Amino acid sequence: MVTPSFDGRSSYSGLTRAELATLVPELLLSGHLIDRSGMAHTIAAFGREGMAAVAIEEWQVASPVYTRRMQRALGFTGDSVETIFKGLQLDIGAPPQFMDFRYRVDDHDHGEFWLDHCGALADVEPMGEAYVRSMCHDIEDPTFDATALATNPNAQVRPIHRPPRVPADRHPVCAWKVTIDPSHVPPPIPANFDVVANSRASRIELDPIDPDDIGCNEYSGPLLSDLRFADFSRSALIRMADEVCLQHHLLTLGFLIAIRNRTDEPTAAEIGRKQFTGIAGLTSERIRIALSFGDDDAALARVLQLHPAWNPLQYTGIRIDTSEIGVRLRIPKHSGAVADEVWPTLIDATHLEPLEAMARGVNPRYAAHVIADTADELSICFLLADKPFAESGEVAITRFSTGADFRITDRGIPLPLTVV
Repeated sequence: MVTPSFDGRSSYSGLTRAELATLVPELLLSGHLIDRSGMAHTIAAFGREGMAAVAIEEWQVASPVYTRRMQRALGFTGDSVETIFKGLQLDIGAPPQFMDFRYRVDDHDHGEFWLDHCGALADVEPMGEAYVRSMCHDIEDPTFDATALATNPNAQVRPIHRPPRVPADRHPVCAWKVTIDPSHVPPPIPANFDVVANSRASRIELDPIDPDDIGCNEYSGPLLSDLRFADFSRSALIRMADEVCLQHHLLTLGFLIAIRNRTDEPTAAEIGRKQFTGIAGLTSERIRIALSFGDDDAALARVLQLHPAWNPLQYTGIRIDTSEIGVRLRIPKHSGAVADEVWPTLIDATHLEPLEAMARGVNPRYAAHVIADTADELSICFLLADKPFAESGEVAITRFSTGADFRITDRGIPLPLTVV
């Protein structure tokens, strides 16, 4: 029996620098699509207003935590507008190009950003003005502030203009002003923020970036118009990838807390499992395509190894084996992810839907089989059936997003954005 090899504690240490540069923006986009996977089921359970409330709560408690983590990891801590903008460039709330943020810095305390393209708006506009207002007004106001407050408690983000678009093809689709002013009173700390801030995902220590590795090892220089991930060192990209995976888990933790506060545990688990199933399948598919993997057992093992649901390894503790009889995934019953009650806790011997969706993103013929269920771990084997399975409804719902088929391109050398 062979375990896919890697030369460190990160699953991503087995990838080349070029592969990592392709994968990191993919992970950012898949993190953004978590909400596309979950919110349809939230609307069904709680209505449009309930969905908006859940979205506000999850982003408010998660984004400040993971923003500060990424700032520390990449060495761009500070309290300026420029620091806020750098954080957005490495945030699953603003994946590159799909959410095409453009920036202007006036000085330490003033700046603007606007979106030349907004994939989230493209998803929501067909649903009607009420849903546009829920996203661009009700949700954005408190969540943009929450992200900015992670850098400076006196920061405020206010709209210059935003959808509904008048005229209907207005570009940029929205524009926002960021101001830091000591007279700004920070909003109250959201309920349950302390739960997320003290979670295992928040506190886990990852391997530091090697300062001697070839390429950029930090983001302490000027704000760039775009991040070209190929310019970063392999070590920095590995750390980015693991940090972005933690963003997935922290956002999901916020989502599940908000859901559990509104319903009973069996219903909350069902909604969470549907969310997990939808994003698990689509993310596997995008990883496979982005890295040009095949559709056999070796490809499945690699996709499982790289999937954000199972990373960082220090957090999930999973193991992946390949043998002559298929691919085996071992999910421990005790880990940081289990303690936080995130995605792995939604899987048991009778609920394998997220795992099957994940495998079928590689090959629609895969089926998941329980081979051991002990006090220590759940062990699953993936085997190919004779015929392909139909795509799950949860994956089909997530595929509604324009992000499902969005392709990230190389825009060339980014420009430094100096103070106007």
